Amino acid sequence: MNFDELRQGSMAPEFETGEVALCGGDAAKLKSFCRKRMEPRRIKSASSRKSRSDVKKEIELMEGAVLLRHGAVSIIGRRREMEDAVAAELDFVERGGRSYSFFGVYDGHGGWLVARDCSERLHKLLAEIVEADAGEEIAWERVMAAGFRKMDEEVNKSGASVASTGSTAVVAVVGEEEVVVANCGDSRAVLSRGGVAVQISDDHKPDRPDELERIEGCGGRVINWNGVRVWGVLATSRSIGDKYLKPYVITDPEVKVLSRTKLDEFLILGSDGLWDVISNEMACRVVRSCLEGRIRRSSGPDYTRAMEAAAVLVELAMARGSCDNISVVVVDLTRN
Repeated sequence: MNFDELRQGSMAPEFETGEVALCGGDAAKLKSFCRKRMEPRRIKSASSRKSRSDVKKEIELMEGAVLLRHGAVSIIGRRREMEDAVAAELDFVERGGRSYSFFGVYDGHGGWLVARDCSERLHKLLAEIVEADAGEEIAWERVMAAGFRKMDEEVNKSGASVASTGSTAVVAVVGEEEVVVANCGDSRAVLSRGGVAVQISDDHKPDRPDELERIEGCGGRVINWNGVRVWGVLATSRSIGDKYLKPYVITDPEVKVLSRTKLDEFLILGSDGLWDVISNEMACRVVRSCLEGRIRRSSGPDYTRAMEAAAVLVELAMARGSCDNISVVVVDLTRN
């Protein structure tokens, strides 16, 4: 596949040198870019920056393991502040001899605090709930609902400083036999199965018929103010946090449990900075080409194809004019 063909029709100019390194350089350049851009917030004090060794460990975690190859990239893009965050926790919980890994994308609004807290805490809360349940089978719908609710309670205890902030959350738990996706907000999960792009999660937009009916049913209003928004403020109808907009904006995730099949290729989690400018089908085409080695932007033993796929999607979203923070997680589901 010719990568330049995908960029046709772009509203964006060519990248500056520092941003080309995301997908156009070697592994060392990619890590240099990530050291600058992968933090969930912008840190002004040089003394408070993470050490090089700490960041290297985080990058290595994002690059994945042998049994479940994955990659994640999160950049500020053209926004003034970084409000996205990502999470990748291999083997975060075990049950009955089976291990499960966790991946998440969080798109904050009003600030970075809630997204950062979710990336650090949500998978831990889910693990605690699973471990407290003595049953042989994990009831993922109940676990996800309880975990999102506890996460919401935690961030809302922070008081007035975060009462007007929140975050979307799309998370995936990948086991040997199943893939569990929980979504709250307008980030999205897409699965490639047998060459077909399957959208697993449904975006929670205020004008989605069932969401609109729910909001108006509890006394709220959806107003078109620079886009369709709850009370003219928030462009998503579900989120973690946003205490001042409850009960109109809720935290309940929509959960889907899919049995893994031999046709499953990969899973993409992304914030709306990706999906606003790239279709599900195009995203899957790009990732498939990267995983098959038909798009090669870098090489090296520490540079996985899943990482490359996530980086190429981010670069493509920038080239197509995305003006938001962009976060992408790619999980290779092919059996080793």
